[in-house]
Amino acid sequence: MTAGTFLNGRIHIGDKSFKGGRSGERASTGITKELVDLGFETDRMKTGTPPRVDSRSLDFSKMIEQPGDEKPTKFSYSNETSHLEKQRSCYMAYTSPEVHTLLETGFDRSPMFNGAIKSVGPRYCPSIEEKINRFSDKDRHQLFVEPEGWTTNEYYVNGFSTSLPEEVQDKALRSVAGFENVKILRFGYAIEYDYFPPTQLKHTLETKRIEHLYFAGQVNGTTGYEEAAAQGLMAGINAALKLKQKEAFILKRNEAYIAVLIDDLITKGTEEPYRMFTSRAEYRTLLRQDNADIRLTALSHAIGLASDIRLEQVALKISKTDAFVRFLKQTSILPEQVNPILAQLKSAPIAQSMKMYKVFSRPQFVMKDIIQFPIIKEYILAKNINDDVLEQVGIHLKYSGYINKEKNNADKLNRLENVKIPANFNFNKILSISTEARQKLTKIQPATISQASRISGVSPSDISVLLVHLGR
Repeated sequence: MTAGTFLNGRIHIGDKSFKGGRSGERASTGITKELVDLGFETDRMKTGTPPRVDSRSLDFSKMIEQPGDEKPTKFSYSNETSHLEKQRSCYMAYTSPEVHTLLETGFDRSPMFNGAIKSVGPRYCPSIEEKINRFSDKDRHQLFVEPEGWTTNEYYVNGFSTSLPEEVQDKALRSVAGFENVKILRFGYAIEYDYFPPTQLKHTLETKRIEHLYFAGQVNGTTGYEEAAAQGLMAGINAALKLKQKEAFILKRNEAYIAVLIDDLITKGTEEPYRMFTSRAEYRTLLRQDNADIRLTALSHAIGLASDIRLEQVALKISKTDAFVRFLKQTSILPEQVNPILAQLKSAPIAQSMKMYKVFSRPQFVMKDIIQFPIIKEYILAKNINDDVLEQVGIHLKYSGYINKEKNNADKLNRLENVKIPANFNFNKILSISTEARQKLTKIQPATISQASRISGVSPSDISVLLVHLGR
């Protein structure tokens, strides 16, 4: 079930309130009641969206252009797609005290303040009225004016999420520099909807109460496109594997941000819409965008998703990276070869020959400096080294010590993942752990000691007692 904001959805714009799952679309009713009758817990959450405007009515000369990347990259590591040749710019604008004053004229009709909305919204994406109210000392807030696509004139006014009355939105937006003649294609609105606290799920995203039923996306108390897509992918994978009577596919926290997202939801639950931030992960040095293929392709191939060709490409990238690092560790460089560059970089010269790896590990060196050396150029040409491998080698030179330390920490903690807790284990019989821990463990039913240790209210001493009862 991936119902988004549709379950008993209610849209709010000023003092208007009506059923809807999204602007112009009907809400879904009945499903929540059926699940509650089957024993599920449910609650309400709120999210919002900003106005969409016609770019032809905007004066971009009064805004600050935010160009795209000079060298656009892509999410996929496959050779089936190519890099973007160009990107459309976004633009940055600002609110002002005048804009704030106009917005405040509608606060008495704001569902955020008059009690019409009782549910919790995302802490990290507040509406413009919340920002004005919460940060009253600020006289302006940033707005990012973003194109919706290549073939539309519709722009998204990021930072102006609101549920204020339409006429208030219109007047306030027209007071923003560059928006004087704005044509609003769709007004901002807030939406309330049902969700199911995710502690009712297994790590496969299958519900604990009903076998073969999986939840993904905003029904689990999350907000954000990537968060929804990640859950849909994992729920779909595990549903397919279960139909084939194969082992579940559960990623570890040191393997992917998807794993951090799901583990946080299952073990901690949600009191407000959850967003996946890098700061939520304790293994950020390992979870980098440059090594996603190295971390996950073999796992994907093992369950039949990644092709043999993709696996071969990653294996080649790893072997070339390892060989390049060995070459740098085994090959020396003379003082007369490197000292002129060291002088340019304001780094101490060397007095005798030294291994390249040690010299190039200095913080002043970056890869564009390293590839200036003829011997490196020859190696790159002879071994057909591409930019992906160069990036891996550069990261290894600078951060291998930190990376290895984090891997060791992950390995130690992952040993607890191997300590399984029997299904439907009776935690209430262990009277030597705290009452809160017994209640939380009984409700969440963690599958491993490691998962149990991450539950709020379960202390290290509770884990020690639990290990003893499991014979460890």
